[in-house]
Amino acid sequence: MSLSHRRKIWSRRRVVSTAAGGTAAVALGALGVAKAATTSTASPAASAAGDVVGKITVGYQGWFAAKGDSAPINGWWHWSQDMSKAPSPSNTGIKAWPDMREYAHSYQTGYANLGNGQPATLFSSYDQQTVDTHFQWMKQYGIDTAALQRFNPVGGEGPTRDAMATKVRSSAESHGVKFYIMYDVSGWTTMQSEIKTDWTNKMKAHTASSAYAAQNGKPVVCIWGFGFNDNNHPFDATACLDVINWFKSQGCYVVGGIPKEWRTGGQGTRTGFSDVYHAFNMISPWMVGAIGNAGDSDNYYQNVNLGDQAECNAHGIDYQPCVLPGDVSVRQRAHGDFMWRQFYNMVRVGAQGIYISMFDEFNEGNQIAKTAETQATVPTDSGFLALDEDGTACSSDYYLRLTGDGGRMLKGQIALTATRPTQPVVSGGTTPPTSPSTGTGTVVSLRAGINNDYVTADNAGAAALIANRTAIGQWEQFDLLDAGSGNTALRSHANSRYVTAGSSPLIADSTTLGRAQTFTLVHNTDGTVSLLAIANNQYVTAENAGAAALVANRTAIGPWEKFTLVTD
Repeated sequence: MSLSHRRKIWSRRRVVSTAAGGTAAVALGALGVAKAATTSTASPAASAAGDVVGKITVGYQGWFAAKGDSAPINGWWHWSQDMSKAPSPSNTGIKAWPDMREYAHSYQTGYANLGNGQPATLFSSYDQQTVDTHFQWMKQYGIDTAALQRFNPVGGEGPTRDAMATKVRSSAESHGVKFYIMYDVSGWTTMQSEIKTDWTNKMKAHTASSAYAAQNGKPVVCIWGFGFNDNNHPFDATACLDVINWFKSQGCYVVGGIPKEWRTGGQGTRTGFSDVYHAFNMISPWMVGAIGNAGDSDNYYQNVNLGDQAECNAHGIDYQPCVLPGDVSVRQRAHGDFMWRQFYNMVRVGAQGIYISMFDEFNEGNQIAKTAETQATVPTDSGFLALDEDGTACSSDYYLRLTGDGGRMLKGQIALTATRPTQPVVSGGTTPPTSPSTGTGTVVSLRAGINNDYVTADNAGAAALIANRTAIGQWEQFDLLDAGSGNTALRSHANSRYVTAGSSPLIADSTTLGRAQTFTLVHNTDGTVSLLAIANNQYVTAENAGAAALVANRTAIGPWEKFTLVTD
């Protein structure tokens, strides 16, 4: 068994203990967003909105590697129990299979082909394109911040983890997503001195990035693992308090990943750690293994979360509870109802932020990243379940979309609701597509916000798209098609060809639908939409205030990148 797998077994994700709690009222957060009414008179939250307060943060492992990817670790890191050998049914480290359709680089495994006959390949986090793809998804689906997991960097994993921090920084900067370092001290026996050295000599340099998360004007750092009552977290309260106060002395805003029993006591937490927990600027109690259905979430809301929030308010600590999609391998997800109930409970409790556990945790089946939809997209000999395991079809991006809606509810952009607004399949079909749709789709026109003119496939589609028409005719109509994985395509009525994006202006010139013809339809809070081209991860703009052709070359959404979708 590999060192990484042994660490995995004893990592935080295996910490399971009995909950104990008391009921308490909770105050409203001081975020200026919609919250449920309460009767508490506790003090308001410690912090105003920043890069973690009022935001959705996802835990990002970034710890997958493959033979041949040039990573220093040189193996199938976290995909396999024995990382010297390719993952296979007898040598696996995962519980779920990723949707591999958007990865430019992939690596052949020892599994049989997928149900659709395609080879069973996996990605490597060490490829910059993989990280770019993940951060592109974060941007598309409204995820604000990524917490890069950093385990003991002193051993053999260190060079690969160092490189991953640089890759994450690059992708975060490119895609307009924030990131911060989250130290997981599980198994790191010499942590007290080495974590300070690592921050000073290596990780602190990343705080110079425009994408590095800040809260209250301070760079954010998280320490996960203080106070857990197990042999993998043997640190005493004095050592833990020393580390927290040292990071504060470095000017950091310090988040603590701590036991869920931190306030109530119980077998999951060490005794005498109250001062440690109260020293953090923000706390994020760990919930994986504690709840498995919506009823469990309601119980925790009543008996634990209300009291946690009140305690945090009373001590000027920000509260960032965990929300998890559920382990697909044991059928916890209930086609999103489990996750949505947690969002509902954490928003109505008044939480200052929400931490998603996790983005890419295929090891525990607890990932929100795009995942195999049906048995057609998992290896036939794997035994893995897909997102339709309970009989409800779900698109591969469903839990990313669900997270986006949860974030909007946290921020007050949609009303607090116990009813999940997110449909499992965008197209409303009975099964998610495994290849691009060729149906008629919905007939739409696009009106540019910058000049209020309609987009036309000029010269019967022979010329580039441009927003310069005052009325809708055949050239101004498009079929809005489901391109799979939550994406869309546009087929022009002018010539029945698909609109292509890239470095050149958009033009309806393709008879086939591929990556260059695929867009993510982004719904803006003002009711407009924007088009993000999958080909280059750039937003479509009505160039020169609509006087020039449409082109996908913008990294952010402004007035020129907003369109009204007209369907009648």
